Amino acid sequence: MTAPTSSSLPLAILPTPTSNCAPAQPRSRPATTEIMSDSEELETKPFKFVTGKTGFDARFPNQNQTKHCWQNYVDYHKCIIAKGEDFAPCRQFQLAYRSLCPGGWTSRWDDQREAGNFPVNLNQ
Repeated sequence: MTAPTSSSLPLAILPTPTSNCAPAQPRSRPATTEIMSDSEELETKPFKFVTGKTGFDARFPNQNQTKHCWQNYVDYHKCIIAKGEDFAPCRQFQLAYRSLCPGGWTSRWDDQREAGNFPVNLNQ
């Protein structure tokens, strides 16, 4: 197999500069920016990772928290049906499902509950 010759390669078509375009000017740094010298040390602070409002639940030890999300959603709605919306411990389930579940899932489940075709009987 032979290598292609320069005459057989396609030529790139470059736009020609127009007369009304100004030449590009190099950017200068803002006057307020200070450059650190080599003698200065950069201070590093420890990073604190925040896991959210939900704590560890031994029933859901895996990384995939889909079932944890679902169970907290169901538990919250069962709790408010059984005890009423003013019952404070129900709020923990609500905080958990709101931090674990995507909004699209909860809105779909809310629509299913209103339509009466939610897959779980919440009155038990």
